[in-house]
Amino acid sequence: MGGQACVFYGAAEFSRDVDIVVLAEAANLDRLAAALHELQAKRIAVPDFQENFLRRGHAVHFRCDVAEASGIRVDLMAKLRGVDGFADLWERRTTLADDLGHEYHLLSLNDLVQAKKTQRDKDWPMIARLVEANYQANRDNPTDEQVRFWLREMRTPELLIAIAHALPAAARELQRARPLLEHALSSDVASLESSLLAEQQAEREADRKYWQPLKKELEELRKTKH
Repeated sequence: MGGQACVFYGAAEFSRDVDIVVLAEAANLDRLAAALHELQAKRIAVPDFQENFLRRGHAVHFRCDVAEASGIRVDLMAKLRGVDGFADLWERRTTLADDLGHEYHLLSLNDLVQAKKTQRDKDWPMIARLVEANYQANRDNPTDEQVRFWLREMRTPELLIAIAHALPAAARELQRARPLLEHALSSDVASLESSLLAEQQAEREADRKYWQPLKKELEELRKTKH
């Protein structure tokens, strides 16, 4: 659900971390603990690797010591703000396989974009690159689902205007859910840019509020560790 997924979807990002969304159930977490043991992974911050922390939305952080993955950090989460639960994410996942038959499961592109809507500065350019890459790869023969995805998530004013003009009926249909499409349809670049910024700021503030009680809990956990 992190940098490696971004690379696959065409928005390259160098990362020494592996970010994973997991099913927070006892049997599954036991299997995960066994895998972490094989990686000689040590927890590097609070909270502890416990089901209750994962279910509340905390991330649990590890660093691997095994030679083949020395220094790689593994960050685990089970709950993401603004994103559906694990069962739905799993149903919509993208699955890759290598020549040896190993499978790798990634968040769908739409879910990855939703997960990137955080208060971190670096995530918003990544969202733009993810959507642009999908548009460039599929614009000559898009599916209805891809068109709706672009109209919902595109953050590049010029491209959003071009898509809205090429497919005005779809843009008008989605305008209620994303009012700034009105500015794309009217080619009002200044208003569109302002609305895109306001949209981003609203998401960043929602993320800040979501993490506020979780950060407070982390601070209390850090105090009890000393």
